[in-house]
Amino acid sequence: MKTWVFSTESDGEAAGSALEALTKARDFGGELGAVLVGEGSEAALAQLGAHGATTVLHAADNTSSGVIAAGVAAAVEAEQPDLLIFGMGNLDRDVAGRLSARLGKPILANAVDITEDGGTWRVASEILGGSTMVVTEFAGGSPAIVITRPKVFAAEPSGGGTPTVTAMDTPDIGHADAVEVLSQHAETSEGPDLEAAAIVVSGGRGMGDEARFGALNELAGILGGAVGATRAVVDAGWVPYSLQVGQTGKTVKPDLYVACGISGAMQHLVGMKDSTTIISINKDPEAPIFGISDLGIVGDVHTVVPALVEALKARG
Repeated sequence: MKTWVFSTESDGEAAGSALEALTKARDFGGELGAVLVGEGSEAALAQLGAHGATTVLHAADNTSSGVIAAGVAAAVEAEQPDLLIFGMGNLDRDVAGRLSARLGKPILANAVDITEDGGTWRVASEILGGSTMVVTEFAGGSPAIVITRPKVFAAEPSGGGTPTVTAMDTPDIGHADAVEVLSQHAETSEGPDLEAAAIVVSGGRGMGDEARFGALNELAGILGGAVGATRAVVDAGWVPYSLQVGQTGKTVKPDLYVACGISGAMQHLVGMKDSTTIISINKDPEAPIFGISDLGIVGDVHTVVPALVEALKARG
């Protein structure tokens, strides 16, 4: 059994999705490797090794997705891995799609679990806004190509050592990918990282307007948490897309999720329903969000949130 996991590198660290996938892949035994796109820092390589990767195929961070896919395809033909796992990042999905076309192999996305039985791979995924689980079996031969949703596997180090690194051959694919990456820019943000935060305070359209939405920053600051938002809020331009939680945004799994003025559309629930504790504030007692909440407060969010802020301040 041989499994490869795709990882990008940001600020000298391997992608969290790759560390999660490596942890899951250890369940299958056999050889475990990674494809790393980035500078190839000692820290990133150490993280991949600590989570189980014994080999790393490395491509420079200015390599285009078409060339990466061609390089990985050549390595797949030579090494014959059984399973390739990608995350939900933009580059992950771009390379996975191109690789699927190059290899003539099917691809399954939005996976929440992967199992193997006698060489047959099965992928569980959620459909209809997360209300129904389906299991799909690969029948196209190796390698199986899977894109996993974030936070479905817990990243746990295995105590592995530094992996063996091999530079990826980057073939000339001509006009098939006439793209040159000149530079990359990371969006700057204040406060805790939304996807990694232990506490998330999110607001929906019920907050009323951009000015009132700002009140959630104070609550999140007192709790030491990050601010999130629904798609409607992002579409209205109140906050940047980087704060969107949901099916087309980020998936979060904090210890505490505080939903303020959020009705509970399925698109949003998919991105936060696995939070450990969910507290919801909404003036509509029939709001769907209450169906998954551990604690529901029926009331005007513009009254409840300020009162909550004052109570927390009083406690010091």
